[in-house]
Amino acid sequence: MCAAPAGAPDGNAGAEQRAAPRVTLLIRAAKLVSSTDEFVCVIRDVSETGVSVRLFHDLPAGEALELHMPAGAIYPIGRVWHRGNEAGFRFLSAPVAVEALVNEASDYPKRGLRLSVSLPVRLRSSAGEQMVRVENLSQQGARLACESLLAIDQAVQLDLPDAQGTPRAVRAKVRWRRERHYGVVFDDTFTLGDFARLAARLQAPELLTG
Repeated sequence: MCAAPAGAPDGNAGAEQRAAPRVTLLIRAAKLVSSTDEFVCVIRDVSETGVSVRLFHDLPAGEALELHMPAGAIYPIGRVWHRGNEAGFRFLSAPVAVEALVNEASDYPKRGLRLSVSLPVRLRSSAGEQMVRVENLSQQGARLACESLLAIDQAVQLDLPDAQGTPRAVRAKVRWRRERHYGVVFDDTFTLGDFARLAARLQAPELLTG
């Protein structure tokens, strides 16, 4: 399990942490997934028995969560310690193959995280305005459900909330279409921090205490 920072609980958990070799990962984004919501985190270090992460808001409630990697691997985890926006977890199906986790993080450093959020937004195009539904969201784009026909490479504008919840006009282009579902790519992407805070605002705004 990953070593706790200064001020984290000591004891048997700390002895177990020291016994497991630690690998440091530099800024690897992943998702913390609860039974109802998905949150963005950054993996700080990992061992065969646990992992520590940094969030951009308070830690969601509940002891059991899942760590979802960008390439699709899922690790059930349980909370061990928590201080501010940093937390340490134990793998519930330990031991974990650290090399496989590290290699996945290294092989897919640019694969964007997609959050399964659903919200209505206003879409503007040369044909006028209409309400569409965002079905999932990433830093770079979104999947939309839209009853009207949109063309591939068509320029559109979406009124998406920013990290403070204020709607802002986001320019995008349509990249694919499957029946009434569309994939759009943003002209101006979200930073990881803004994306993480937006995810919290859409799902659990009480976590944003700052």
